[in-house]
Order: sequence, then structure tokens, then C-alpha cells
Amino acid sequence: MSERTEFSLALRVYIEDTDAGGIVYYVNYLKYIERARTEFMRSLGMDRAAIFNGDTMFVVSDLLVNYHRPALLDDELHATAVLIAVGGASLKLRQCVRRGTELIADATVTLACVSPDSLAPRRIPKAMLATLRAALNPLEE
Repeated sequence: MSERTEFSLALRVYIEDTDAGGIVYYVNYLKYIERARTEFMRSLGMDRAAIFNGDTMFVVSDLLVNYHRPALLDDELHATAVLIAVGGASLKLRQCVRRGTELIADATVTLACVSPDSLAPRRIPKAMLATLRAALNPLEE
């Protein structure tokens, strides 16, 4: 992802995503950004097997979500992911859910690299770290 742009994933709001009034239930935005984050990592060559490889695992260690507007049944949305910081054992992303150009929700998500056995923090493997740093968007910091 050398162009260092925002990754975007198209989504549709289904009835299962909404409450009785046809408004997306707040927790479903977390699912939308999780999907975008997963596909963003896959676009970098880090699919599930690469991330959960027996030596490493990424867990959400911090999450801040701001809700701006409601999304509604049958809306077409885009969930985005931009890598804004990479440390030795963590990474931070800026994520948004939009309907067209309208901001619906935004989030800052920090992922920690941990050992699957102990769940103790561990350094991101060198090859993975190089890929992540190459994808870093310095304009977002």
C-alpha cells in the first residue's frame, strides 16, 4: 500500500444491524471498523494466518469512538482505516464510517501485539514491522 491512502470497505446496512426504528445499533459500528481493519491488514499481506501465527496476536488495547450521525437501514456505508502510528509493540489507526461524504462515526484504535500463550506484550516481528511502517500515513498523526 505504497500510496499511503485511506483504505475503504463498502458496507450495506441490513435489518440485523438496526434497532426497531431502523437505526444502526451503536455496537455494530465496531463490527464495521473491525471488518475494515481486517481487510486493510489483508491488503498489506497480513491475513489471519500471518497475524495469528502462533507467535503473535493483536488485541485492541484502546478504543475511542465518536458518533456523529445515525446510519439507517439500507444505507450504503464505507468503513475506513488509516495507519497513523507504529511502535515496537503496538499500532494505532484512525477509522471512520461514512455515508457518502457524511461522517457517521470515527474512532482511534490502538492494537497491541501480544504473545498468544501469556497475552503479555511482545515486539512486532521485524518483517511485519517493516511492512507496517511502509504503510504508515504520516499526514494523519
